[in-house]
This record gives sequence, structure tokens and C-alpha cells, in this order.
Amino acid sequence: MLTKKMEAALNKQIELEAYASFLYLSMASWLDIQGMNGSAQFMHRQSVEERDHMLRIFHYISDVDGHPLTPSVKQVPLKFTSPQELFEMVYEHEKKVTASINKIVDLSYKENDYATLNFLQWYVAEQMEEEALMRTILDRIKLIGNGPQSLYYIDKEMEKINQAEASAAAAEADAEA
Repeated sequence: MLTKKMEAALNKQIELEAYASFLYLSMASWLDIQGMNGSAQFMHRQSVEERDHMLRIFHYISDVDGHPLTPSVKQVPLKFTSPQELFEMVYEHEKKVTASINKIVDLSYKENDYATLNFLQWYVAEQMEEEALMRTILDRIKLIGNGPQSLYYIDKEMEKINQAEASAAAAEADAEA
């Protein structure tokens, strides 16, 4: 059974994950308009992943007899100045999500809520991966540059990441089967 404090913290995390899902969807739209299909596809996948993260918490709260709340989400930005600015925003948001998860982990210790602590370990590992991926993308953008011709190469790098992610997902599905 969740304490009210823990339930509120997890519901706040649901809101943060929902915001990320909509933010990344908006980014995908902008990238698509810019003709950066590989980058748009990447952000579409990230949007779905964030929604999955939100639902995972939503179902957990229900499973432990809490009351998950459907969040209202403030309007996300609709336009961006460059792919570099966009991915810097993603990286900053992922760091914000990591800090929030860490606060909930800390709360789970204080509340002696070991079930939630165990549940959150997946998020701790996931956030490490997300931040590392965004740093890698930003490093590549900085190497390639941000000029008009560079955008083509940035998009090609994103297509490589998409292919690697698809291969990893397929291998994971095969292992589970």
C-alpha cells in the first residue's frame, strides 16, 4: 500500500513522463517539416517510449491499491531553432526526469517502501541509458556541425541509431520468446 506522499510523487512522475511524450511528439513533427526523417522517426519512437514509461507507473500505482491520476499537460514548444537546440532540450529534460526519479527513490527509502524502491530500479537504469544516448547524439551533432549540409549527416546518424535500436528490440523480443 502506498502512502499518500508516495502516491503523489508517483502521480507527479506520470505528469513528467506525459509531458516528455508530447514534447518529443512535437519535436518529431518539427523535424519532419525540416525534412529530417531519420531524426523525426527517432523522436516518434522516443515519444512512444515516454508514454510507455508513464503507463508503467500508472499501472504500478493501481497494482498497489493507489489512485493513478490522468495528468493535464501544459502546452509543449512547437518550434525549435535547430536540431542541436532540440536535442539539448531533450538532454535537459532527461536530466530533469532523472532528478525526479532519484527524489522518489530517496522518498521510498524514507517511507520504507521497498516495493516501490524495487519498481524504480528499472527507471534508474533506463535514465542512465537515456542520458548517455542524448549525450552521444549531441556529441555527434557538435562534431558534424549545424550548417545546412551538416543536417543531412546528422539525419543519417539518427537513422543509424534507429536501426541499432530496432535491432536491439528485435533481439530482446527473440530472447523473450
